[in-house]
Amino acid sequence: MLGDAIHALANSLADAMSFGPDDHPDVLIVGAGPAGLTAATYLGRFRRRVLVADGGPPRACWIPVSHNMAGFPEGITGEAILKRMRDQALEYGAVIEAGCVEAIRRDGDGFVATMNGRQIRARAVLLATGVVDHHPDLPGVEDAIKRSLVRICPICDAYEAIDKSVAIIGRDDRGIREAAFMRTYTDRVTLIHVGPPDALTEREALDRLGVRLVECAIEAVEIGEDRITALNWSGGRHAFDLLYSALGTTPNADLARELSVALTEDDLLKVDAHSATSIPGFYAAGDVVKGLNQIAVATSDAALAATDIHNRLRKADGQTV
Repeated sequence: MLGDAIHALANSLADAMSFGPDDHPDVLIVGAGPAGLTAATYLGRFRRRVLVADGGPPRACWIPVSHNMAGFPEGITGEAILKRMRDQALEYGAVIEAGCVEAIRRDGDGFVATMNGRQIRARAVLLATGVVDHHPDLPGVEDAIKRSLVRICPICDAYEAIDKSVAIIGRDDRGIREAAFMRTYTDRVTLIHVGPPDALTEREALDRLGVRLVECAIEAVEIGEDRITALNWSGGRHAFDLLYSALGTTPNADLARELSVALTEDDLLKVDAHSATSIPGFYAAGDVVKGLNQIAVATSDAALAATDIHNRLRKADGQTV
C-alpha cells in the first residue's frame, strides 16, 4: 500500500535526520496527520527545531478521494494529501520519527516525553493524535471504505450521494441526526438502528423527514462491486448504494488526560482561540479537539497553534517588543 510506503519513507528519513539522546527539539508534535504535519511546516518555517512523533498511518489514509479539499477540484486521495504534507514539513527541517509517545510529564516550563526508549525534552508540545472511528462490524469493512461503499464523513462526501439509496447504521440519536443531514442529498434514506430502543429519543423526526427506520440486527452482509446488500434482514435482501457509519469516535486523549488537561464532556480537548489547552505550553489541534473532523479545520487550527507556540517561545527568550 502507498500508506505503508509513505510510512517506510518517513522511517528512513528519520534515521538520517533524528534527534540524539542529548539533542532535543523546541517543539514535540504528537501525531503525523494533517494537523501535525501542518504545524511542523509552520514551525519549521519559523526556524524552530521540530520533532514529529509518527504513531502510524492517520485516519486521513482512509479517504478514497476527497472532492472538498480546496485547490483540488478533480479530487485527491488521503494518501496523496499526506505525502504532500510530509514532503513539505521535511523540506523545512522537521524530523518525523516513527514511534508512539508513551507518556508526557511537565518539567519546569517545558515537558519530557518518553518515546522509543528515551526521554525527549521539549519547550512546547502539540497534541494532534486524532480520534479512532467506530466502524460497523461488517465483513470486509476496510475494503468497502477504500472503495467508498462504506463512508464515515457525510460533510466530506455526501454531495457524491445525491439521489442514491443510502443506509445509515447507528446506535443512538447520532444516527437520526446523520439521517436528517443526508436528506439534503437524497430522499432514499434508511436508518438501521442497532442500539437499544430507548437510545432513539427523536423518533418523530424520522417520520417528518421521510426516513425509513429499521430496528433489527444485520446478520450477514454482502459487498458487491458497486453496492452493499444486507442479507437475512426480516427474511429479505436489501441493497444500498452507500452505507454511512454513525457509530461515533473515541478521542486519542490519554496523554492529555494523564496531564490533567481540561476536556469536554465528549473527552475532546478544550482549547482557546489559539489552540492552547489549560496547561501552559501544551497545545492541541485536529480531530482530538473538534467533532467536525475536517482536514481544513485541522490545518487551520494547527497554523494557529504553531504561530502561538512560536510567539510564546519568542516572548520567553526576550525576542518580542
